[in-house]
Amino acid sequence: VQLQASGGGLVQTGGSLRLSCVASGHIVKINDMGWYRQVPGKKSELVASIGNIAGISYADSVKGRFTISKDNATNTVYLQMNTLKPEDTAVYYCDGAVFDGRYTRLVKGQGTLVTVSS
Repeated sequence: VQLQASGGGLVQTGGSLRLSCVASGHIVKINDMGWYRQVPGKKSELVASIGNIAGISYADSVKGRFTISKDNATNTVYLQMNTLKPEDTAVYYCDGAVFDGRYTRLVKGQGTLVTVSS
């Protein structure tokens, strides 16, 4: 099971990006998935999460601007990011738990760089 994150890029302040995290391999469903971001020299921050039991949650810093969603048909989790700010600049990655029909596996994807210019 692998996670592939994509959709990062360079955008101006106030712009939008949509990140995608695709789970591949033998997957029955995504149980829980979180989008994290990390800036060099700082701790990783959980930006948004979506879970079958826990539901959806957001970091205070992105509430009202970011939206997490999941497409069960394609095993993809999205992060729609609107009204981007320079402080949103970071490497974003997805990390979660997927069910392969027998086991729940913890997986982490590689990062995708988001750069917001002022």
